[in-house]
Amino acid sequence: MTRSRLPLGDAVEEYLVSLRVEAGLSANTIAAYRRDLEQYLDFLQGREPRPEDVDGFAAELSRRGLADSTLKRKLSAVKGMHRFLVSEGLREDDPTRLVTGPKRPDPFPKALDREEAFALVEAPDRSTVAGRRDAALLEFLYATGARVSEAVSLDLPDLDLDEGVALVTGKGSKQRLVPLGSHAVDAIRAWLPDRLALIRRTTKGDPVFLNLRGGRLTRQGAFEIVRRAAARAGIPPQKVSPHVLRHSAATHMLEAGADLRTVQEMLGHATISTTQVYTRVSKSHVMEIYVQAHPRSR
Repeated sequence: MTRSRLPLGDAVEEYLVSLRVEAGLSANTIAAYRRDLEQYLDFLQGREPRPEDVDGFAAELSRRGLADSTLKRKLSAVKGMHRFLVSEGLREDDPTRLVTGPKRPDPFPKALDREEAFALVEAPDRSTVAGRRDAALLEFLYATGARVSEAVSLDLPDLDLDEGVALVTGKGSKQRLVPLGSHAVDAIRAWLPDRLALIRRTTKGDPVFLNLRGGRLTRQGAFEIVRRAAARAGIPPQKVSPHVLRHSAATHMLEAGADLRTVQEMLGHATISTTQVYTRVSKSHVMEIYVQAHPRSR
């Protein structure tokens, strides 16, 4: 099976996992998306989708007299799934790219404030095996701004704790070297003896982060760890996801004076325009920097 021909049934599951884990959508929203995408698969009847099929699906929905809001949601689900599959390298073609339809506006990144981020990563009970694992993962996510998929795919040879760096494999199998920071290094070192005791001989690869049965931690598992830590820290769990930690890392670095190029490289963004969205998060910070730096600001 080639990556460009991932069966659409499997593709739907990959997309829904991404929406739950990385976008932090509610269970009800995920269920609605699942119904929409299953309806799309039923319409295709096993065909490989072409642009005319997507148009046909939209026309069929319109003939049923659906409300505009419902129609837009269903097409948004289809377009979002196909864009996701191409961006993740799971398929090469996007049959919706020429199809007119609603596009969800890109929201500003949600970020925790520094106190919340610190409370979150310090929430696990580090006297327990699970707590040491959770702390290592949370410190890693916040220190590196890594995607959750990058964290759970991290293998032990990718770490150099003496140098305080990790080799992260991102989209398109592109690799980047990211700094860890002392807190993440210490948390990972504390977790490694537990990891060694837990890991199974049958576990594929040499994963850094494990579930408590000794297998590689999944994205869903990482999502639950973040939500559990949020609850312990007194932060509404629905406000937090691994993706929010990524946003928080980028935002806090920029607020502390990091330049866009450095943050772009750390996050693994292909273009700086993706990173620039973080400059819109804190308008008061932008004004503060402007007053300090521009010779004609006063």
